[in-house]
Amino acid sequence: MKIFIRVLHWIILVFGINMPIILAGKPLALQIALGAVLLIYFIGFNIFPSLRKYPTLRLKILGDGAELILAFWVTCAASAPFVGALIAELIGGGTDYPKYIIYAVVLILCEAAVFWNGIIRVYITSVQLGLRYRVLGIVFGLIPIANLVMLMIIYVRVKQETIFETEKHKLNESRKEKKICATKYPILLVHGVFFRDNRLLNYWGRIPAELEKNGAVIYYGEQQSALSIEQSSEELAKKIEEIVTRTGCGKVNIIAHSKGGLDSRYAISKLGSDKYVATLTTINTPHRGCIFAEYLLGAAPERVKNFIEKTYNKMFYALGDNTPDFMSAVKCLTNSYCEQFNKEVLDSPDVMYQSYGSKAINHRGARFPLNFSYPVVKKFDGNNDGLVALTSAPWGEKFTPIYPPAKRGITHADMIDLNRENIKGFDVREFYVQMVSELRERGY
Repeated sequence: MKIFIRVLHWIILVFGINMPIILAGKPLALQIALGAVLLIYFIGFNIFPSLRKYPTLRLKILGDGAELILAFWVTCAASAPFVGALIAELIGGGTDYPKYIIYAVVLILCEAAVFWNGIIRVYITSVQLGLRYRVLGIVFGLIPIANLVMLMIIYVRVKQETIFETEKHKLNESRKEKKICATKYPILLVHGVFFRDNRLLNYWGRIPAELEKNGAVIYYGEQQSALSIEQSSEELAKKIEEIVTRTGCGKVNIIAHSKGGLDSRYAISKLGSDKYVATLTTINTPHRGCIFAEYLLGAAPERVKNFIEKTYNKMFYALGDNTPDFMSAVKCLTNSYCEQFNKEVLDSPDVMYQSYGSKAINHRGARFPLNFSYPVVKKFDGNNDGLVALTSAPWGEKFTPIYPPAKRGITHADMIDLNRENIKGFDVREFYVQMVSELRERGY
């Protein structure tokens, strides 16, 4: 039934757009009457491209935008024979210029209205298009034929997004009352190196919101972006104690990504945070360091290292870090440092430790800059996520490797939803929901 209605929409639109040719020579009264009816229909279609219900306003705008893009694509293709016939008539000596002008104006205005209505809706609401497809859409939009192909690619991505997000919303609604992520202790998300994590500038993508929808209480580490482990841990330990004291929650469940896992281990082992931490789950943390980081520190010229360090520190100081220290942070990621670190920083018997790690398949599965770092890390460390070797990630009572779906791979950034990308075969938001749900089931 839905397909029938959609096809009927297309037939009416094609008829209306090409009416100056189809009804050429017919009584003027008939043309005016039909034109008025079709104009009302056309306006209505542009306001309500479909009567399909969506769970959120964003998805409604996005889904309707996709319908408009598809309608534009179909009507352009269906109007091609009419345009061809008109051109042939002109070449053959046709002189009915008013008809040609009216048809050209109607065609251009109608197709432009449908196109811009659809593309604007999609561009302002889609997450999965990202910057890449938005730019490609603009570039190829200037090239005939290629613009229709690019438009169909955009349509497919957007349509997949609406379907995926609608199903995800239904899933969350179906288990809303169960609050499967309502853990005994709140969740503390601890970011990795060279970033910050807070609600406004979210390192964790769509993950915190998904956890909260399912009952979780979320806090953020908010330590500076680049410090030594010892310095970052001091900030983190203070944050943990502040949360526990202010809320009376007793303890927290830490989920830490990358270097954040090392910061958390130090705070627990050396700074007394063990009495405030129930569990530590590390995500793609280089527990055994990175051989490639050691090599780069040794091979890079001093002037290059000094330039990068000064540039980074100056930039992140301007962004809010009090004492950014790029080089200290990098040195803490070397395998020699981590080897000594593991001897001195011992696990607390009162804390449950577990870990996860992923790997990419090749550089094509990663975005910048991980697509460049992947082959370098591969040479020194073997299978990796673009930064951290899979063999470096295990820690605690249980390690769960995340194997890449098909040829896509799961990168360091994918594991925290940094790019907000729906990856086929790996739903990162549901991955965290199930992880936290398991903590709840275990009494944490």
